[in-house]
Amino acid sequence: MTGKRDHGGGIDDAVHQFGGARANWLDLSTGINPSPYPTDAITQSDWCELPDKGAFSRLETAARSFWNIPDAAAVMATPGASSPIAMIPHILSAGTVNIARATYNEHAAAFSGAGWEIVQGGADAHVVVHPNNPDGSLFSPDDPTKRLLVIDESFCDVCPENSHIIRSVDKNTLVLKSFGKFWGLAGLRLGMVIGDPVLINALRQRIGPWQVSGPALSVGTAALNDLAWAKKTRERLKTDAEILDQMMNDAGHATVGGTTLFRLYEVENAQDLQITLANHHIWTRIFPYSKNWIRLGLPGCATDWARLAKALKT
Repeated sequence: MTGKRDHGGGIDDAVHQFGGARANWLDLSTGINPSPYPTDAITQSDWCELPDKGAFSRLETAARSFWNIPDAAAVMATPGASSPIAMIPHILSAGTVNIARATYNEHAAAFSGAGWEIVQGGADAHVVVHPNNPDGSLFSPDDPTKRLLVIDESFCDVCPENSHIIRSVDKNTLVLKSFGKFWGLAGLRLGMVIGDPVLINALRQRIGPWQVSGPALSVGTAALNDLAWAKKTRERLKTDAEILDQMMNDAGHATVGGTTLFRLYEVENAQDLQITLANHHIWTRIFPYSKNWIRLGLPGCATDWARLAKALKT
């Protein structure tokens, strides 16, 4: 039996419940950069030709440079992070896996669906989201593991100094990366798995050839090579996260944590606040394990910031 899956997004359901036109909703329920990386790198041949070895090689080279991936670690491009998350539990025989309760729920759902027992504490495998979603806490590299360690760094590109990429050379270890968050390209469906060559080869056999589209390869390569954009974006996200914290604090809501792509707040009643904002056609994220936590992503343009400020005043 799989664990419950609940996510950000779902604007269609919000529109059905609270009305309005989909295009007029402000979606703050995800941790996606509202100012995405430009997709100018896509060419006609990217759409029309099967992705060749050269395109995959260029992406891997750019990835190794951007993330400082050790030579001994294997690298595989994937269609987003969700695909390997769903596959990883099936490449080993089932056992026990330590996954925090308050974290990205696809990991527990995938392992549970593959017959693994979810536990807290010592286990055959350990899955950590680093920084954690939704509270932004960081994983200690001292945690021992026996058969498998999965480090999901989907949000770590905002704080690369905290990356555990050096651990990708360790046996039985996999590090996950995503282009949907920091680069704001969730629809591109591009991710990376980095780590133990034996485990990655097992994933490669399951995922099959041409696993990533030509457009994704081109844009991903350009993004990883654009260090100036990454630096400028980290600075902007930091500033915007501070502004959002101040706005929420002024409205009486305490900051719990998060990353510079999303912020987590302690409120009197999270569902009530979500409904209040939804009546202004602003969608946010609440969690089944907390009645007081609400998570907001960053508004993008000045109009979006003004909409949120006005809604909070009500």
